[in-house]
Amino acid sequence: MGDFRKIKKQIRDYLLDRDMKTGLGKISRIEGRKAVNPLFSYFYDGNELLRWRSVTAMGIVLSQLVKSNKESARIVMRRMIWNLNDESGGIGWGSPEAMGEAMARCAFIADEYHHILLSYIMPDGNFIEHETLQRGVLWGIARLAHKRPQMVEPSAALLLPYLASNDPPRQGLAAWTAGLYDCPETNGATDELKQNPVKIRVYTGRVMEDVAIGNLASSRVGYDEFPFS
Repeated sequence: MGDFRKIKKQIRDYLLDRDMKTGLGKISRIEGRKAVNPLFSYFYDGNELLRWRSVTAMGIVLSQLVKSNKESARIVMRRMIWNLNDESGGIGWGSPEAMGEAMARCAFIADEYHHILLSYIMPDGNFIEHETLQRGVLWGIARLAHKRPQMVEPSAALLLPYLASNDPPRQGLAAWTAGLYDCPETNGATDELKQNPVKIRVYTGRVMEDVAIGNLASSRVGYDEFPFS
């Protein structure tokens, strides 16, 4: 327990380092299996930036864990999937975002699990009904889509209900993905949103940014990825 608390404290300090690249680099040098549980705990932290940076760090840790122990990486991914299961008794904050981050950073993880992440927006799949949690799912899908667009393109039409949402964060995050594709089902809605000036708060890999939905729909918003994968 003492070792866990020490590592958890270290990881918190690294996540909040002013030089994020330096902090993440230090986390990347911690043994993967020792870093996972502290990072999970920060998915629920009250500090918004700490929560999001823990998502980034989890993606880095998993992409490296795959190189040494694929099964350990699978266990962590299954844990995130379980967190999003109704039977888990929890809500699963941070898990879909971390799944998307890990898939963006690691082709092996993406190949094995992208269909599960996409199933969370499928009415006949593992559809996530919790509207706030849907934002995390949509962010995770956007992260994957911007890195590996071919994996999300077959499911792009499923974004249409979110493009018409009265919840700006869900609408904007869906547009961030839909704007990447020439999809007959979503093109009209995406084009309309390109003029939408409403701003939503988006994590873009380094900081939280207030971004106009129109810029997201036009795919003019990038993602800062640190090279630890």
